[in-house]
Amino acid sequence: MKILQSSRVSEVHGKMANDLNSDDNVLVQNINEYKGRGLFALRDFRKGETLFREKPIVSCQFSWNRVYGYKCCHHCLEPLETANENVVRLANDPNIVLPNHECCSTRQSFHCKCPNCDCWFCSKSCQEEAWNSYHKVLCHNDPNHPLAILDEIWRPMHYPPETSSIGLVIRILATIVQAPDPEEQIGILMSLMHDTVNKKEQLAHKMLGERFADQLEQLRMACTTAFASYPVVQSFLSPDGFAAIFALIGRNSQGIGTSSFAVWTKKVEKLATKPNEKSQLEKLIDTVYDAIEQNAGSFLNNEGSGLYAKQSTINHSCDPNAEVEFPFNNHELVVNASKNISAGEEILISYLECCDLERSRHSRSKMLSENYLFLCDCMKCQSQMGDPDVTSDEEMSSEEASEDDNE
Repeated sequence: MKILQSSRVSEVHGKMANDLNSDDNVLVQNINEYKGRGLFALRDFRKGETLFREKPIVSCQFSWNRVYGYKCCHHCLEPLETANENVVRLANDPNIVLPNHECCSTRQSFHCKCPNCDCWFCSKSCQEEAWNSYHKVLCHNDPNHPLAILDEIWRPMHYPPETSSIGLVIRILATIVQAPDPEEQIGILMSLMHDTVNKKEQLAHKMLGERFADQLEQLRMACTTAFASYPVVQSFLSPDGFAAIFALIGRNSQGIGTSSFAVWTKKVEKLATKPNEKSQLEKLIDTVYDAIEQNAGSFLNNEGSGLYAKQSTINHSCDPNAEVEFPFNNHELVVNASKNISAGEEILISYLECCDLERSRHSRSKMLSENYLFLCDCMKCQSQMGDPDVTSDEEMSSEEASEDDNE
């Protein structure tokens, strides 16, 4: 898939490298051919200290999350509901009334709707940023529009819990179309892109395996229809190009979660200083969460994903020294040290959920190879090399069978 001349690629990559290394806290460096790039600390960091913050190249709310009524800014995913509206909907109980409304951070007076479609934004600035970046191409109010049909095709292929979105693919293509310099935008995306199959390990990505071949082609054809009038993105709509975009978001996209109720909870907890106030507040919060769980289960947040230039250079470890957080309740992330980090040390996060880090080495390796196309050789995995090559589920079944035999 040749999209740019090699000289143009070098120019764009050089500019991007300068942008990534523009602060004094961290440095992106090439490690080796297999690992590629990594992020390293330029000074000592204490546990809890912020290494950097970053807005995404592009982000998008998950499709089912939007359909189920989770209301957030079409651009930055900031919640559009008040904390009270949020819990009333999630618990399906109009009688819930939260105290301390001043602890709700939702600023509904700033919200605005696109005049040409049904998309809502948290502010005029977000609306303008979206319009200038991708929304001009994607804006429509037609249920039979190719983009609406594409979303309808996607949802039956990817039921909750969602980990990816065709919406992110669409916005990637739209940012190229609307970019002042489309070649530069393509170069930025290509710097994040890898082959859909790792040549060293030949580990097929689960989204691009035989099981998904027909679905991928169906999505590609729908995308081709939606972007038929934009020659600049046609190379990404070839079978190889489209597979590469899916590999890109499958390997590099970062999950995003926002919640007006979660922010309200953090703020109101700081107000409760007396023991009886704290006890009453904890009881109220527990009651609300119980009601939400009974009605909505574990789906509490506005959820989506984004592509981040600097964050995507951070390698994985099953024993990480940093973590990604979203303290601003929108798509801007912060990477904080979860341990003390020394100058020159590589910054490492976990690509797996916290609970998955406690699974067996073989289970972790299986999840990482299927989803990210590499075999982990972090210190934790090296220390467990002698463990049996069985998944945690197999270990559990074996232990249960052993207990049954003893009985």
